[in-house]
Amino acid sequence: MKPVQMERTPFADLDGLPSEMTAMLLAALEAMGHHPEIRRVRDTALQALRPEPGARLLDAGSGAGDVARWLAAKVGPAGEVIALDSSAATITAARQRHDGSNVRYLTGDVAATTLPADSVDGVWCERVLQHVDDADVVIGELIRVTRPGGRICLIDTDWGSLAFDGVPARLARTVVATMHGRLTPHQADMGRTLRRRLVGARLAEVTATPVTCVFGDPASAAVVLPMVNPMVPQEAWMTPPGVRDEWFSYVDAAGHRGDFLAILTIWVVTGTVV
Repeated sequence: MKPVQMERTPFADLDGLPSEMTAMLLAALEAMGHHPEIRRVRDTALQALRPEPGARLLDAGSGAGDVARWLAAKVGPAGEVIALDSSAATITAARQRHDGSNVRYLTGDVAATTLPADSVDGVWCERVLQHVDDADVVIGELIRVTRPGGRICLIDTDWGSLAFDGVPARLARTVVATMHGRLTPHQADMGRTLRRRLVGARLAEVTATPVTCVFGDPASAAVVLPMVNPMVPQEAWMTPPGVRDEWFSYVDAAGHRGDFLAILTIWVVTGTVV
């Protein structure tokens, strides 16, 4: 998922990566989508967006299209979902995964789409704004393409909420502080700012729902949290010498004891265009 204006995280520049790395990141996105906690976030967002049969929706920053195809089943054969992503690699992967549903895949910038004004009934934008340089510009574009009375649903992470138990607190603080600048987006607090942004954009019926994701073992956490995933290369860490090995030794020990815990809040914020 990557608009043109993005911070230089791996997900922000998929087309600039070697094909093997791109495939690995796409697989990581797909695994996240199957995780029960991410499914819970998406179910919450679906209830807030309230798509109707026959609706035309935009999935802004659609990745490999799994959400777009899921939404297409909700709007039915009379509806349509536009899956928009600025990464040609992800759009290619999305087309390869197409299931025959009414999804149209487009490569483009979510901050400056080619869609006409008032052309969609609703927008889904999941974990994209944390990567962009100016979230308000993107939100303004999403509002522009949505008809009056249409709904905009923004889903994003508050990385500042990330917390651990079962591992030494001082070590967790060191890992989180260091990794926020390397493995997580620069806009680490994006989720908690979404309500303010939609209120400032003068949307009506703004609702904000925090969904706290709970990971009770390291394997579950590793699907969503890069600092718990031992497959993330050593060179990506940028922690002081020995910290990575010490961290994973404690994580593994907590997993074996059964007292590992990680929590992360993802916000679902919706509003109606007036």
